[in-house]
Amino acid sequence: MKAVVGPSGFIDAADDMAPYLVERRDLYKGRAAAVLRPASTAEVSALMKIAHDTETRIVPQGGNTGLVGGQVPFETGEEVVLSLARMNRVIALDAENNTLTVEAGVTLAAAQDAAQAAGRLFPLSLASEGSCEIGGNLSTNAGGTAVLRYGNARDLVLGLEVVLADGRVWNGMRGLRKDNTGYDLKQIFLGAEGTLGVITGAVLKLFPRPRAVETSFVAVPDVEAAVSLLRLADEATGGLVTGFELMPRIGIEFVTRHLPGASDPLAAPSPWYVLIELASGGEGDALSQALEAMLETAMEKGLVTDAAIAQSGAQRAEFWRLRESMSDVQRLEGGSIKHDVSVPVSAVAGFIARASRAVEKALPGIRPVPFGHVGDGNIHFNLSQPEGMDKLAYLARWDEMSAIVHGIVREYGGSISAEHGVGRMKRDEIAATKSPVEIELMRTLKRALDPKNILNPGKVVSLD
Repeated sequence: MKAVVGPSGFIDAADDMAPYLVERRDLYKGRAAAVLRPASTAEVSALMKIAHDTETRIVPQGGNTGLVGGQVPFETGEEVVLSLARMNRVIALDAENNTLTVEAGVTLAAAQDAAQAAGRLFPLSLASEGSCEIGGNLSTNAGGTAVLRYGNARDLVLGLEVVLADGRVWNGMRGLRKDNTGYDLKQIFLGAEGTLGVITGAVLKLFPRPRAVETSFVAVPDVEAAVSLLRLADEATGGLVTGFELMPRIGIEFVTRHLPGASDPLAAPSPWYVLIELASGGEGDALSQALEAMLETAMEKGLVTDAAIAQSGAQRAEFWRLRESMSDVQRLEGGSIKHDVSVPVSAVAGFIARASRAVEKALPGIRPVPFGHVGDGNIHFNLSQPEGMDKLAYLARWDEMSAIVHGIVREYGGSISAEHGVGRMKRDEIAATKSPVEIELMRTLKRALDPKNILNPGKVVSLD
């Protein structure tokens, strides 16, 4: 393997391997025999042929920003990490076809910049976009803040290049929006977390770049009002809502307490807030007027109690900084037990109320911080420890709290992983939310495409 990638693509010194072996929240710390950093699809293919012949277990890795342990090796030290970071070329941009062709190691921010330079938009947007990579985004079917308008990562892909477990290369790098010639093979690998193949390239969908963007930070009395406001905004603007993010007062207090320069956008506190963003290809005045009219109607209906509309790009960025910092600042409040769940949008208010009561009953003083993409029903139901409680003692109750939260999610017909994936963390638990037929179909795919179980084994689905 070292001969394939050369000295610059091979790492086996403990200190140099360390950044590849730990998950960003320190929940998973693995060991590896080596880290491989191939520079081309041909090298990935050669490596997988060797791995297949020798039954060497491979853990594909993008930017290592995942939150469920899918990209981190186990503790045995027998696995090899396959980092795609050196495969970071933007191959082509076809403005007329609205497509961007990239290698898997291109960062999300670099893909966005390439689209912007051509007057186009690649709408996938995540807090980690400066370091996460397209291959990882697609392998985990990343969501983010623009799903309401543009869909998840799997909705933004036209073609893929994938290296299979035995080293064969499937070249499906076609920029076609209509291709009705059999199975849609790319969808097998999107969201599979590197367990069925290694994504090495992709043809991404681009969109016209909006001429006008309007952003408002809005106070709402409760979550029910936030959901009603979403429907009002969508109907009043003709579907121009691109972002609709729910935030609780406690989350804003955490951010303004710990984030340098952060301040409350509104004069008086509110139990809940919504960050609304509209985008269109028309003139800015029309969109601004539509936003103001919608907010006026919402105030008359009692759905909104106060609102601030961004007057500049800097103020818009500051509004988004409050939202995007909400998860990270929670670590400064002690232990944080995190959940990435989804329920039908109509059930968001009921879920948050029920789950909050249930965890507070189980552990008095716990501080729920539910926030997220209410427009697609994805709530990050995070729980900060009671003030003064020992952090390790609190984190030891992770499984207990998750059982409570996920149990309520299942009652609403929801998902226990909306956008972070399954990885190691939720592999066994998904059996409770999927039928035996679904689990067996997943195992059938795994056995067919990776019969020796060498691609990210022990992640997503167990073969035991």
